Amino acid sequence: MEQDESIILNSEPRAAELQEEITPAVKEVAIPGEGNDRAIIQRAYRNLLKSIKTPMDKRDSQLIRAAFELAAQAHQKQRRKSGEPYILHPIEVARICVEEIGLGPTAVVCALLHDVVEDTDVSLKQIHDQFGDRVALIVDGLTKLDGLHDSESPQAENLSKVLKAMIGDVRVVLIKMADRLHNLRTIKSMAQHKQLKIAAETSTIYAPLAHRLGLYKIKSEFHDICLKITHPEEYHELADKLAQTKRSRELYIEEFIKPIKDSLLEMEVKVRITGRPKSIYSIRNKIKSKNVAFEDIYDLFAIRIVVDVPTAHERLSCWQVYTAVTDYYKPIAERLKDWITTPKANGYESLHTTVIGPQGRYVEVQIRSERMDEIAERGFAAHWKYKGIKGMGNKVDVFENWLSQVRETLDGNDSGSAVEFLADFQSNLFAEGVHVYTPKGEMKILPEGATALDFAFSIHSDLGCTCQSVKINNRLVPISYVLQSGDQVQVITQKNQKPTEDWLQFVATAKAKNRIRQALKEAKRDQAAYGKEILERKLNGYKVPVEENVDMLAKWFGFPNRMEFLSAIHLQQVDLGELKRFRADGAKLVEVEEKIARSEAPTNVSDTYVAPKLKTGHRPEVIINGEPGNYYQYTFATCCNPVQGDPIFGFVLIQGGLKIHRSTCPNANHLLVNYSHRILKAEWGLTVKSDFVADIIVTGIDSGPGVIQQLTDRIAGLGINIRSFSISGDAGYFEGRIGLVVANIDQLQRAIMALKTFDGVNSVNRVD
Repeated sequence: MEQDESIILNSEPRAAELQEEITPAVKEVAIPGEGNDRAIIQRAYRNLLKSIKTPMDKRDSQLIRAAFELAAQAHQKQRRKSGEPYILHPIEVARICVEEIGLGPTAVVCALLHDVVEDTDVSLKQIHDQFGDRVALIVDGLTKLDGLHDSESPQAENLSKVLKAMIGDVRVVLIKMADRLHNLRTIKSMAQHKQLKIAAETSTIYAPLAHRLGLYKIKSEFHDICLKITHPEEYHELADKLAQTKRSRELYIEEFIKPIKDSLLEMEVKVRITGRPKSIYSIRNKIKSKNVAFEDIYDLFAIRIVVDVPTAHERLSCWQVYTAVTDYYKPIAERLKDWITTPKANGYESLHTTVIGPQGRYVEVQIRSERMDEIAERGFAAHWKYKGIKGMGNKVDVFENWLSQVRETLDGNDSGSAVEFLADFQSNLFAEGVHVYTPKGEMKILPEGATALDFAFSIHSDLGCTCQSVKINNRLVPISYVLQSGDQVQVITQKNQKPTEDWLQFVATAKAKNRIRQALKEAKRDQAAYGKEILERKLNGYKVPVEENVDMLAKWFGFPNRMEFLSAIHLQQVDLGELKRFRADGAKLVEVEEKIARSEAPTNVSDTYVAPKLKTGHRPEVIINGEPGNYYQYTFATCCNPVQGDPIFGFVLIQGGLKIHRSTCPNANHLLVNYSHRILKAEWGLTVKSDFVADIIVTGIDSGPGVIQQLTDRIAGLGINIRSFSISGDAGYFEGRIGLVVANIDQLQRAIMALKTFDGVNSVNRVD
């Protein structure tokens, strides 16, 4: 990560709001090991103590020392994949908690102990007895499930456990962020297939969670490291270009602030100005989404102006700075974002604008106070520091609102599906918010993509269940209308209205989905009660009770359970005339003759999948878990079309056999996160397959009817066959999709480079 390119104006280092802390004496601590290990551990522990800037009392000091000694002793025989003593990991996690997130002594204790219950013989009871309820609660929340029970998705189960513990103490998830960050920083020593799994889990769960918690620096580092794992060549290419242009950026920042420097100094407030390059991940996204080259991206960095003023003067000062900037540089009106008046759903406050700077370059300017900057950098932890300060209004309620949504998602997840829970959590609690209003002007924040029906359920479950229609800004709209920020919503109810199955397609929030499912189950129970009465009357003729026979009959008629069966009876979806095939045998019905062609409930599939092996007759194309791939029934996934040389992995199918996917497959994150127990390590063998298909997208200037001929000639000149070709043009611009038959990734790259040098071609990219 590149450091800030900073210039400080009219500012001295902020006064340390610290008092002399009581730190545990390193020489008094028992450090196991010998020689170099002891010295390394001692140095790491000393650095941790130096990083603790918050005041501590004697009790804090004693607990930190005790936690370190217990962890060091418990982990003394363990080493990380890199070969270093394991205890260095919890020490560094504790340092990240303090220095990069802003947590205090209790978090240090918990971070030091976060792996002892999971990885050593230390029990949670020992933690509780020595360190108390709070530390035991947090450590328990950080301890993964033991894996002895069957689970559709262990990752989702463990995330659910962390979030439940977070409701009791938010430090659980913040320490988890620090743990994941250190694991990523030291991931080089792990096998590639494990790196891919961790990267997928991080980008799918932990990066969005860091964003929601306001941990922007950590989120950016998550994304950058994951990009380095999944697309190493692109990452290093962009990193090199950023390094090469660093000096020119520094000079540009100085040139940019020079004309506004005097105006900022005249404000007579302490001001910090920094120029920070955007993350490599965000630069890559812009290159992909805008379809431009690195050299054509103007806003590679953002200028940040931070004012040090009392809370009550923050908004006025920020707008004064905005005026000073736009006095010299023309702003782009549509790029003005006022997150001071209306903070983001994760508490982020800042004033953003884009102006046209020297040399006609676009420059993003962020204006905020010191308080806003600390919250932007440290998120949740900094939020609590400012909670209740006079002049804050209701801005600090955003995290409490989010925690309430987490609680609703957890409480409503009674389906038993860990994957469904994870999907609900991602779609609701990671999304940006939209701000809408009740008829009385009260503001509500809902996830982006929420509908008018979601709004009704957010007010009250009964309002949602009886919602008949909705007015948006006094205009009648469908209940499936997707809300936009600024909408005023009026819900019209009808007491006889009931939720229906299709309502699940109209809502995005977990609260609405859970309440609709609950209402449907209640309706199903009512239907089943009526169905039971009907069945009971039928069975009276056989003089047998319902309870003794209902489950057998449900299975015989092809229903998964008695509720579905009895409900179907009420809905007249079951032909009870089929009961003539039975006779009474005591209290039970027995079949007179075997039923021909009836459906049966599906059998459960084991969580342990074993791919059937085949006999081999030639050298393998793919090595799977160290064995020749010919032993397995494997095929190449059509969603990503792997080519010889691509990083790959194997995914075991429920019906048997394997699919080989690219590590950058659009479906890779979903598979690696939710079904990691079905992922196998895969590598290319020595046999080269000669008919791999790869699709590329070519865009450029349409110079006339000869474009297609020129492109195909260029490809044919490389000895590459074309499987498919489609092209469209508009206003002098063309986009072509070409399917190439290549032997390996090197041949594909040669084709891409050859087309990039073609006159008029703007970009050439492989289809992900």
